[in-house]
Parts: sequence; structure tokens; C-alpha cells
Amino acid sequence: MRLVEQARSIFAELGYTVEGNGPEFRAERAWKVVHVNPVLETGALPQASGQFHCFVAEPEDADELERRLTAADPDYEWAIIVVDGDEYQVERAPPGPRVSV
Repeated sequence: MRLVEQARSIFAELGYTVEGNGPEFRAERAWKVVHVNPVLETGALPQASGQFHCFVAEPEDADELERRLTAADPDYEWAIIVVDGDEYQVERAPPGPRVSV
């Protein structure tokens, strides 16, 4: 459950209000609600609900998770945060707004 605690801490540090008691939780800030899914074991992707999802994974799971999400092409924007010890980085973020010139 260390990954779940780290995920909660990351979102709290980023200024989100964290809601929910299970391993999957909601993080909310201003108008944005992110459904956070710590990846505790490789298996089926969670059922989609909401517009934004963030998957929190350990380094050894990140590449496979990104391949599965890309292949599934879910109907929501998604990101992956990789946690390695006390450090974390965003491995894959949702695309930014489109800019036209």
C-alpha cells in the first residue's frame, strides 16, 4: 500500500483535495477532477469514469502500462506518474491544448 500513500501525498502536495478511502481515489482542484489509480499489480485496466485519469506506477510497470493504455485508446485523457522511492516524475502527460497560428 506504499504506492497508494505516495500517490495521495503527491496529489496533496500539488494542491489537490484527495477524496476516497480505497486504493483508487479522486483528486480535485478548482474545476478539475482526476481519478487516480495506483497500479498495484498488472491486470485489467480500471473501468472508465470521468474525463481525467492518472495512473501511478513503479518504474518496472510503467512501460507496459503505457503500451496497454495506448492500445486500449480509452475515452479519457490519461497520465502516468512513476514513483521510485521518494522521487516521482510524470512519464506520460495528457496532450496540451491545441494551438493554431
